This record gives sequence, C-alpha cells and structure tokens, in this order.
Amino acid sequence: MRVVVLGTGMIGSVIVHELGGVASIDEVIAVDAVSASVERCVAGANSSKVTGRTAALDDYDRVAALLSEADIAVSCLPHGLSLLAIKAAIAARCHLIDLVGSKYEEKAELNEQALEAGVLIVPGAGVAPGIANFLAARGIELLDEADEAVMLCGGLPRHPLPPLWYQVVFRLESLLGLCTKPALAVEDGELVKLPPLTRLERLTFPEPVGECEAVVTDAHSTAYTLRAKVKRLYEKTVRYKGHWEKMSVLAELGFLDETPIEVDGTLVSPQRVAIPLLERKMKGGSNEDITVLRVTVTGTRGGKRTKLEWEMVDAYDADRRITSMAKTTGFPAILLAEWMAEDKLDIRGVKAIEDVIIGRHFDPFVQALGNRGIAISFREEIE
Repeated sequence: MRVVVLGTGMIGSVIVHELGGVASIDEVIAVDAVSASVERCVAGANSSKVTGRTAALDDYDRVAALLSEADIAVSCLPHGLSLLAIKAAIAARCHLIDLVGSKYEEKAELNEQALEAGVLIVPGAGVAPGIANFLAARGIELLDEADEAVMLCGGLPRHPLPPLWYQVVFRLESLLGLCTKPALAVEDGELVKLPPLTRLERLTFPEPVGECEAVVTDAHSTAYTLRAKVKRLYEKTVRYKGHWEKMSVLAELGFLDETPIEVDGTLVSPQRVAIPLLERKMKGGSNEDITVLRVTVTGTRGGKRTKLEWEMVDAYDADRRITSMAKTTGFPAILLAEWMAEDKLDIRGVKAIEDVIIGRHFDPFVQALGNRGIAISFREEIE
C-alpha cells in the first residue's frame, strides 16, 4: 500500500513519521510546495519507507497525478485547498482522509462521484472536527431519545501568554474566523447560524488546566449528519478564562473586520493590521501545549434521564517532541489510513467521520487511540 501525505507542516510531518512505522503500509510519499519542508519531514521520519517530492499543491492536475500513484492520501492542506484535494482524489480513484472539516455541504455533493470511483473520502478527520464528532454520534446512538449534544474542544498553551492567555500554533487568520464567522448549530432539530463569540460558558478541566471559558463555534458536518437524531447540537471552542471576553471587545470595536476602512486616504483592512499586533503577544518560545475535549450528550434511555460524557486532557509529548495538537489532530487520520490499508473499512463515498467510526468500529478505534497515547475517559449519570 502506498500513501501520499499532502503537506509537510507540523501535523503532516507527524503523520508521515507515524505512517512510516505502520506494517500494512509499504511506502509513504511526503509532498509539499516547499522543498526545505519536505527534506526536514523525510529526515525526521527516519524510515526507508518514506520519500519526498516537491510539487505545487494548488495545481489540480499535479495533485491528481500524484494521487493516481497512490492507494490512500492524507490531506494536511489549508482550508482553501481542501476541496481541490478531494476532487483530485476522486479523479485519481484514491481514498483520502482530510483534516479540514469546513464546507462539508459542498464536499458531500461529491458523494456520488466518490461512490462511482469506488473510494472513501473522510473530511474533518482530526480532533474537532474529528474525535468530537464520533463521540457525539456515539452518545446519540446509545440513547433512546437525545435532547442535546455539546462538543467542547480547545488547544491551550501549557504556559499561556498575557494579556490574551493564548499562543498561536496555527495561522492566526484561521483562528480569527472563530471570532468573525457565524457558527452552524442545531436547535429544535433545525440548522441555525448563531452569532460568533456568543453562548459564553464557564467550565473547569482537571489540573494543570483549571478554569476555562467556551463560546459557540461551527459544528461542521455534525450539524448535517446528526440533526435528525438530536434536538440541540453545539460545538464550542475552549480557551483559558478571560480570552474570549477580550476577543469579544476587539471584535465589537471592529479590529477583526476584514472590510477595509479609509485611513489617511488609504484603504486598510483592520484585521490585516490586527494580525501582526496580536501575533507579537501570542508567540512564545515553548511548544508545550494541552488539548482539552469534553463531549456531553443528554437525553433518555429506558425512561430515565441519562447523561453520557467523554473527556480528554492531552499534553505535549516530551519523549517524541510532538505537540498535543499535532498528536490529537494527526493520529485519528493515521488510524484511518491504517484501517484503509488493512481493508477494515468497506464503506465508500464522501462520509463524515461520525458516519465511519460508529457502531462496531467505535470501541476498537477509541482503544487504538488509547494505545497511541490519546486517552479518552467516559462516565455515565442516570437520574
């Protein structure tokens, strides 16, 4: 089995390294537009199975040609290239796991094409979207009637930087989208779009995390796949206490707006000015991070009020020098690639991860994550 990994950044490099150690995979090809990034990735993998190539990953024909040589692909590309990679994989008849969960509705429209090509495309296969999705689906599956599913997740710095108590890991532009774009959710079984930075709630995670706060963010595919099965469904993004309140002030004042305003006769986007200013306060010397996840599903089972809850508090892996965000985002994709290589997934089409890791696949997948160091606890409360 040959696997192509598109993108050799922080997460892509971890995926390449880990896939090099999977027995059912014979060859891993790491691809990026930046040759130095490819070289670092291949050297870090330290495996005879791993080779590298440099290619323009915004070129559909080039990507399709690369994937035509592969059985499976993992896309670690920016949001803007996600749909291109999926279309190229279908044309190349190559299974694909995509870390990006945005624009699910557009991706789902390619389901018939994927079925005809005989391939499985899994978008949003990270932590959130990803792990959070199939935990919510499992909770709904276990209840007779599901009233509410809430997916809470956040990547947190181990040593938060004032005044926003956060540290940039991904591109700041993507993070600011959480503050500016409406959040897709489900209420009364219907799709709704909620204003950004709303539904603020306080919560606590075990030490060393402590007090946090969360606001509603986009529920991605779960809003479509689970809305007929639950009355209310939300995703919320977690930050340390005080972060969202301060970001709300910046948003209210207009500092995060993309629309240009005139300053001394020149049109300037407030967000383009804000980004470098914010980055100066959110970049630190430590890569140590923590990823928190809590998925709560409430409803009834056997006539009794029931609450099902899964929780994960994952920390930076000092032994392997892997950030928690790279681990929790990349390892679900690695396991999916491994299962595809071993013919454990006979489903085809464009399928959200909650439609793949469900039923008989759920427990083995969670156990496999645990074997790789991602521990997810579960508790149940019955009134």
